[in-house]
Amino acid sequence: MADLTKLVEELSNLTVMEAAELKKLLEEEWGVEAASGGGMMMAAMPAVAGAAAGGAAVEEAEEKTEFDVVLTDVGPKKINVIKAVRSFTNLGLADAKSLVDSSPATVLEAASKEAAEDAKAKLEAEGATVELK
Repeated sequence: MADLTKLVEELSNLTVMEAAELKKLLEEEWGVEAASGGGMMMAAMPAVAGAAAGGAAVEEAEEKTEFDVVLTDVGPKKINVIKAVRSFTNLGLADAKSLVDSSPATVLEAASKEAAEDAKAKLEAEGATVELK
């Protein structure tokens, strides 16, 4: 484990330009963006802000439990895709047809991982192109 006291001393001695560069490097490395408005102390020490906020953001992204199923392309079997949409939604025939006709369209919102993957598999089996977001 790193010597935290030494790390604090080194971060305290950074110039504003060095701190900004460190913030940029950490955001790129961790794939996060530091939140603004965290107070003067956090603004002066973006590495600490990035470590505190960034670590939580990465964990949340890994533990995503709700997915949107987006129909991006209907494919050649439009009628079968409409039937598939009706099989996992409460839509009537006219509403399901309108939804399919308006692709790209969100078919399911905030669905569980299992439900989203099931819907995606059913739609792809009928030749549609689907994304999970």
